[in-house]
Amino acid sequence: MQGEECILLIARGVIVAALLYALIRLLISRSSTTIDRHRLPPGPRGFPVVGSLPSLGDMPHVALAKMAKIYGPIMYLKMGTLGMVVASTPDSARAFLKAQDTNFSNRPPNAGATILAYNRQDMVFARYGPKWRLLRKLSSLHMLGSKALEGWADVRSTEVGHMLEAMHEVSRRGEAVALPEMLVYAMANMIGQVILSRRVFVSKGKEVNEFREMVVELMTSAGYFNIGDFIPWLAWMDLQGIERGMKKLHSKWDKLIGNMLNEHLKSTHVRKAKPDLLDSLLANRDGDHEEEIKLSTTDIKALLLNLFTAGTDTSSSEVEWALAEMMKNPSIQKRAHEEMDAVIGRERRLLESDIPKLAYLKAICKEAYRKHPSTPLNLPRISSEACVVDGYHIPKDTRLSVNIWAIGRDPDVWEDPLHFNPDRFMSGKNAGIEPAGNHFELIPFGAGRRICAGSRMGMVMVEYILGSLVHAFRWELPPGTAEMDMEETFGLALQKAVPLAATLTPRLPSHCYAAS
Repeated sequence: MQGEECILLIARGVIVAALLYALIRLLISRSSTTIDRHRLPPGPRGFPVVGSLPSLGDMPHVALAKMAKIYGPIMYLKMGTLGMVVASTPDSARAFLKAQDTNFSNRPPNAGATILAYNRQDMVFARYGPKWRLLRKLSSLHMLGSKALEGWADVRSTEVGHMLEAMHEVSRRGEAVALPEMLVYAMANMIGQVILSRRVFVSKGKEVNEFREMVVELMTSAGYFNIGDFIPWLAWMDLQGIERGMKKLHSKWDKLIGNMLNEHLKSTHVRKAKPDLLDSLLANRDGDHEEEIKLSTTDIKALLLNLFTAGTDTSSSEVEWALAEMMKNPSIQKRAHEEMDAVIGRERRLLESDIPKLAYLKAICKEAYRKHPSTPLNLPRISSEACVVDGYHIPKDTRLSVNIWAIGRDPDVWEDPLHFNPDRFMSGKNAGIEPAGNHFELIPFGAGRRICAGSRMGMVMVEYILGSLVHAFRWELPPGTAEMDMEETFGLALQKAVPLAATLTPRLPSHCYAAS
């Protein structure tokens, strides 16, 4: 019996020791976790496994803005198995996008970048490095830079002329104008002429609407918080069906861009005197070029996808929001008309050279950027190394989201932020603020190394197109419409939930609406 008791005592001792060891390890783990949490920015506890993902809902920018009021301007969220830090004020945005710009110069991998953007071979999601710099350099040199923009001013003028002519015809028939279709038609043709030396659409109709639907679907689906991106071991299940939709959409875009590329290759001789952007990209792919890196056909397709989608969607949505606010606030539209009549008169169309003299128009554009930023949450970035921001520890591989929408509606930054008031930019402390990425109170295009490459183009197109539409017409709600619907739809770009339709009254002589 003594031997059996001895064995039993030893067994009990081993069990007790094992339990004590497990308890000590648990206490140490909890202690270190507590210490680590004290070092991390504050934030919600979240749910087991999924973290704070369910808390974001259908309008993540709004949910995150509400959280920031509780946890502060820099907050840390557990998103599935990953960490995300959110900056919600100008100072916190500056701390990341300026002081830590190099460390946060890359994008995190996600389904949208992998499926839609040709496995991150585009300019938006490419890793920060030689290929990204080459794509940006070629795009700037031939399309997006200041000198390039001046070179295709006549293209913008011609396409705006076509749009005004079409709108004038609709107004003469007494019909309401469907603005989004008109804007996409004009902007896609502008971009097509610079990239491909030809208009993408000859006439409006089914083809234009399908293109717009593809653009909106891409910008919407790419903005989703996809469960598989944050809980990788669940990615194969595609619980939300997002990836299935992305694959179908990518096939449509790949076919469209492939057709553009093939048609372009058949007509090279036509453009020898004046090569376009695609000619330059193909020269890098095929010829002896001074660049270290050669672009592949897939790289070129990915870049064209960026330019056609972001180039049409973000600018068109900004013009749409600005006009909606002006229709909701007739006194603002009246004042814009008075300024334009004094500067331009009513005997000719607005010219781009008029815009520097139209201070109130520029203020309207800034106010639209503030209240309705085309990108409510900046495209995500990821930390290459651990760092300290405002005394908080930010671990390596932490995703960064800057809530541009929240910054624009922060009452500590803007007086009466929910009121659309262009006068806030006409004088006082805000008069010198510009949306080019240097003033963190107004960063609709982001800031730092990964600022939107098309920010200059976006500002030029928004000011010129909005100014032309306002100068040419008086904008009113269609008969029977009680009030303007200002609901939002979330995506990479902030869409108006109900597309803008308006009744137009021409303000200029008929000859001003001729496309030529």
